[in-house]
Amino acid sequence: MSSVPNTLRIRRALEDAIVAGRFLPGTRLDPEALEREFDCSRTPIREAFQQLEASGLVRVMPKRGTFVTQWSPAELAERFEVMAEVEASCGRLAARRISEGELAALRQVHDDCRRLAQAGEVEAYYHRNSDFHHCIYRATHNVFLTQEAARLHAMLQPYRRMQLQVRNRIGRSFTEHDAIVAAIEAGDGEAAARALRDHVIVQGDRFHDLIAVLRQTLA
Repeated sequence: MSSVPNTLRIRRALEDAIVAGRFLPGTRLDPEALEREFDCSRTPIREAFQQLEASGLVRVMPKRGTFVTQWSPAELAERFEVMAEVEASCGRLAARRISEGELAALRQVHDDCRRLAQAGEVEAYYHRNSDFHHCIYRATHNVFLTQEAARLHAMLQPYRRMQLQVRNRIGRSFTEHDAIVAAIEAGDGEAAARALRDHVIVQGDRFHDLIAVLRQTLA
């Protein structure tokens, strides 16, 4: 009997758990515990680990085990730099190609983010913020770019989640969303690209704040 359905189910569950912060960067994934949790054999667990490694979410280390990927500060900076450029491309295309229905959906998510930011609901804002970005990816009408953006987004989600713990970051994040939505509504691709690049890039004080939160969380 094929292990593919089990593998897919387990991979998606583990991906969600990593993105949601259940398994923090550097955490060793216990295959025996996962066998019990998913009521399965070792094979689909191993196959799910291989797929997660290919996506960049885990690292399989011979004789040591499988760990949620934890990057050095330099590696993390590189990945945020690439993500910022990918998101900029998404913003540029979305500003030109977004449909009225997609724009209405983006506005609705933006309104939800406003309410959650004002209420200080960090966890709920984190999830709705992810929806905000995926609305923009879909509005590019470029399937390959949408898939690549979503892959990088998932890879960096544990760190973007931690970033929201920095004092006043939710308020600043929403203000940045405002600029993104305004540019897309105006059909200004270059302004949308700049706004998204600035929103995602983690440099200077923002990078030092993220590293401080990361060290505190993983201590």
